[in-house]
Amino acid sequence: MFTQHPGGLRLLTVHAHPDDESSKGAATLARYVAEGVDVLVATCTGGERGSVLNPAMDRPEVRGNLTRIRREEMAAAREILGVRQQFLGFVDSGMPGPDEPLPEGCFAAQSVEVAAAPLVALIREFRPHVVITYDETGGYPHPDHVMTHQVAVEAFEAAADPKRYPEAGEPWQAAKLYYHLALSRAWFQTLHEAMTERGVPSAMGELLAGWPDTPPALATTTRIACSEQFAIRDAAMLAHATQVEPGVAFMAHPRDVESEVWPTEDYHLARSFVGEAWAGGAAEAGSESVGVETDLFAGLRAGSGEGME
Repeated sequence: MFTQHPGGLRLLTVHAHPDDESSKGAATLARYVAEGVDVLVATCTGGERGSVLNPAMDRPEVRGNLTRIRREEMAAAREILGVRQQFLGFVDSGMPGPDEPLPEGCFAAQSVEVAAAPLVALIREFRPHVVITYDETGGYPHPDHVMTHQVAVEAFEAAADPKRYPEAGEPWQAAKLYYHLALSRAWFQTLHEAMTERGVPSAMGELLAGWPDTPPALATTTRIACSEQFAIRDAAMLAHATQVEPGVAFMAHPRDVESEVWPTEDYHLARSFVGEAWAGGAAEAGSESVGVETDLFAGLRAGSGEGME
């Protein structure tokens, strides 16, 4: 059981695998933890079929114990971020090829209703004010990421309905649902141009040149200033040593450049009951304003005009 903090704000972020919580929105989590928000990470799978992406960790004893090691990495990252974390108990689906079926019993092979049941129970127990997950694309086309979106939306909506999942506890309506806008083309382009202008070698040009023809990005509704927490984010990422190689890929760009040109983590507000007689009772009618939010809890704090620009 979760120990509730009366009057405190609660944030739930739903991810597919261990390491996703550190590569997408980790500085945001660290900022809110520092502010006293109760933050919980729900991890749908154990990452059992993930590749070992750090050559220094690509050893037989690591590959043979990947399930245990990825849980240990998750525990280390959780401590660095200062969050709670809970596995939902599903098995990683891996990344099947174009003509390959999903592995039997894996997360992405479940029905949405079955896969959402433990998350509904978690929402009803933890009672978050805000939920964060991926958009319809999953952020990239891994079957577990796409499934995580479907499951999180199902659970966000179903948790408030007493007729659905009646065995999963007392209903709870979270006030807001957000989608990550992490690692967008605009983010890569901005950093690449900033590094090039400063004479810093950038490996992002090749990535941008091969960027797939994808639909336009969702509108940015919310920007969370969190550059002061980038060091915590980076430490949490490096805790996932099987997945992250120091000084390579995301770990390669200068942090002072990033802090200067893109000091935020960005989100799309997908659902909101703020200003619509939210069942949690913290928001006042008409509390939302037009503009870009600077706080995931905009409209939910006392004096709810704050958190907008």
